[in-house]
Amino acid sequence: MADEFTPSAQVLLANERTLLAWVRTSLALVATGVALEAFDVPVPEAWRRASAVIFILLGLAAVAQAWVGWRATDVAARAGRPVPPPALRVVLVVGVAVAIVCLGVGLVVGA
Repeated sequence: MADEFTPSAQVLLANERTLLAWVRTSLALVATGVALEAFDVPVPEAWRRASAVIFILLGLAAVAQAWVGWRATDVAARAGRPVPPPALRVVLVVGVAVAIVCLGVGLVVGA
């Protein structure tokens, strides 16, 4: 393509670091969900399980964001266009809030 160019190494490496940060976030979210089920958390089972499932699903969404975001940024950078924002940012923020609320309600109900 005539309008394609190679971005600087700084841009490409920053994009790779962002990909890895999303992967780390994904691992943390999945680990949180697994820990809620593996350890004796003083929250009623239904609330604990709901929160655990939400955290695990958010972990899967975060790893999808890692790939989609890396690819979209790479394509935009190589075309000289602005970098797009994370596609799933609202889903992840709202999801974490919902999972935390489930735990909080479970603590109150279980007390």
